[in-house]
Amino acid sequence: MADQRRNERLDQPREPRGVKLPRFDPEAFGRWSEGIARGMGTANFIVYMTVVIALWFGWNTLAPAELRFDPYTFTFLTLVLSLQASYAAPLILLAQNRQTDRDRVALEEDRRRATMQKADTEYLAREVAALRIALGEVATRDFLRSELARLAEELDAAAQRRQKRELRQSERAVGWPGAGEGRPGAGGRRPGGGEPPLDEPRDEWDGDYARDGHPES
Repeated sequence: MADQRRNERLDQPREPRGVKLPRFDPEAFGRWSEGIARGMGTANFIVYMTVVIALWFGWNTLAPAELRFDPYTFTFLTLVLSLQASYAAPLILLAQNRQTDRDRVALEEDRRRATMQKADTEYLAREVAALRIALGEVATRDFLRSELARLAEELDAAAQRRQKRELRQSERAVGWPGAGEGRPGAGGRRPGGGEPPLDEPRDEWDGDYARDGHPES
């Protein structure tokens, strides 16, 4: 008695007492039940069961009386079919529950993927909008062409004005040769000492305002 009390410890849980049922693998049993349910849901099972029942009826009806193991009312056949129905219903329900669990897991996975795809789509939409805004501020090919054409025109106009100014300075240095050919005044100069007119507008590039005594604007 003292040894039994010494072996009992209060800091450890007591082992359960009673009948211990055998343990089995639920996953293996579930796969086995699904296999049976799939087999019972096929046309082969119906055909085979029909053939067996027909043979059962034929043997217990047409065979000699001493060889009949289940005579009419077929009590034993009724018992077999009842047992089959009793086990078939839970097996089918178990298979359906497992299929429902798989469908729920697949549905959750599809929902998770849909959420990820939605987030990716929104991110790509924001990136595309940012790219469109950025491209709106970038110079396009047509804009560059127009700016280069305008700069080329300005450079051509500046070159023409420079050539006219150099021509006028060279004519002034040599004393205006050919001044009497259609030019007004002596020596090819205008009355009052002015320079001969050129077929060009008056602007600040050639120093027209400076020669007239006006500051260039």
